[in-house]
Amino acid sequence: MTKNIGFVGMISMRERLERKMSDTLSHTIPGISSVHANVLDMIGNTPVVDVSNLSPNPNVRILAKLEMQNPFGSVKDRIANAMIEAAERDGSLLPGQTILEPSSGNTGIALAAIARLKGYPIKILLPESVSIERRQMLEIMGAEVILTPGPEGSNGAVKRAKEMAEDHPEWCFIYQYANEANPLAHYEGTGPEIWRDVPEITHFVAGLGTSGTLMGTGRYLKEQNPDIQIIAVEPPLGERVEGLRNMDEGYIPPIFENWNGFDLLDRKRVVRPRESIEWTRRLVRECGIFAGLSTGAALAGAAKVAASIGPNDPPATILFIVCDGGWKYLSTGAYTADLDEAEANAEAIIYF
Repeated sequence: MTKNIGFVGMISMRERLERKMSDTLSHTIPGISSVHANVLDMIGNTPVVDVSNLSPNPNVRILAKLEMQNPFGSVKDRIANAMIEAAERDGSLLPGQTILEPSSGNTGIALAAIARLKGYPIKILLPESVSIERRQMLEIMGAEVILTPGPEGSNGAVKRAKEMAEDHPEWCFIYQYANEANPLAHYEGTGPEIWRDVPEITHFVAGLGTSGTLMGTGRYLKEQNPDIQIIAVEPPLGERVEGLRNMDEGYIPPIFENWNGFDLLDRKRVVRPRESIEWTRRLVRECGIFAGLSTGAALAGAAKVAASIGPNDPPATILFIVCDGGWKYLSTGAYTADLDEAEANAEAIIYF
């Protein structure tokens, strides 16, 4: 005869089962917690997705690390949080102090969001030719936006920010291009995550911007396995792919030099603006990943590396960084417009 445990007993059993399931998940999935103390705790531990259906080589896997799943939408969340915390620790950023930074894109958005959460006023200098989505997001996050001439690009914003920092020593000038907390955030976070999740990695591909992602992640991975290839993606000389810089055009970020970038990099792959758009479209169409244009460039570079691996070479696993989501690029028509029109639009607007 079946014992009638009653309604109260059924609830108790259900509660015990739910608790056991929750405990099992928290112990079997590293880094998973049901409740975060605040949104900053959600930075990092981004997922990796297999996109090998885009690989031109059946012996090569291609994996995408989805940095757009950081809370403010990009890989730059990592460095923004790290740079503010470092400035707080060393006393260069005090309560209520104004933050100054040149950025037309992801770093500025992340800095503005974190500054607002922590109560710091922030001034972001950006070229007037940035996308409307970027400027709106900065304003939503409470940043004071200071426009610089569009033809001068990001270098013009950097120059003006340096001048303002000299005129206002009472402000905290973050300066991501020379801030050691930038590559350290990747050395201590992105690199270990990749090694934890993909210990079989043979190639790491990322774009050249401040170079922080390549320097920090690349150094960590090389320390674990010196045979891992570190590959930078850059545009051709005189051309621009969103989020990338060409090292031969006269500007080398101090981070790149300080972290011995020329020794760390195994090679560079050139990606044209049109290729960036084409691979961005393929990523969303064939994998369902709605990413920005610099991600398309990184994927194009990864595909070129995959194609260069011969049939007699050992199987390879290439991981590239999905820098950010595609919503900040909608105004370019990169996803829907005629390809020639999308390429022309992308050339006219600065997004990184």
